[in-house]
Amino acid sequence: MKIMEKEIKPYNTAAGKKEEVTNMFNNVAGTYDFLNHFLSLGIDNLWRKKLVKLMKQQQPKQILDVATGTADLALAMLKLNPEKITGIDISENMLAVGKKKLQEKNINNIELFQADSENLPFDINSFDAVSVSFGVRNFENLIVGLGEMRRVLKDGGKAYILEFSKPKNRFIRAIYFFYFCSVLPFIGKIISKDKNAYSYLPESVKNFPDGKKFVELLQYCNYKNIQCIPLTFGISTIYIAEK
Repeated sequence: MKIMEKEIKPYNTAAGKKEEVTNMFNNVAGTYDFLNHFLSLGIDNLWRKKLVKLMKQQQPKQILDVATGTADLALAMLKLNPEKITGIDISENMLAVGKKKLQEKNINNIELFQADSENLPFDINSFDAVSVSFGVRNFENLIVGLGEMRRVLKDGGKAYILEFSKPKNRFIRAIYFFYFCSVLPFIGKIISKDKNAYSYLPESVKNFPDGKKFVELLQYCNYKNIQCIPLTFGISTIYIAEK
């Protein structure tokens, strides 16, 4: 797929974001799971369960989980009884936490290893489904990352993307961004000891092209039969797109 520079530019992020994101997640890996569940009041687990429920309709056997982090979604997808789940992430420390979980649970059909979401080390048509939860907004080049996900999907395979979005309701939106911009960074800084990590989160959500704009990006990357499913007043959204 040929992509013109002027078309990519609005959705490119600043050069060096990949290194910044890698360092940030390496720094917070030890407290990441606790903070995620604590700061979201456990709603993030409900969102993952909803995604898995939607995936069940397809019954994928070979699944790739991009930006798998500590493998929360990969573990949740075991309910689908897949043959294998492959999880990749650029953060070595996040993967270490995920691998420890797999060892403790004696799980052998999930494989985790370090790789770049914009240069996936897999052949074309390798997976029935590709998932990414709360990671697609961290791609340095969103179009390239989405294109790579599509490339490794089998024909008729589906991408399942769970990501934060901006609520449409003004009242909900005001509360949401007050929490995201003031409360969350303060608590995150105290617990994680990283002053930047939880300030990055609200900024990345603000800058992410959610909703209709993201659907347009998926269409541009040649996905079809796209679904956009808002969750919890539009705080997050599930996108489903077919190759």
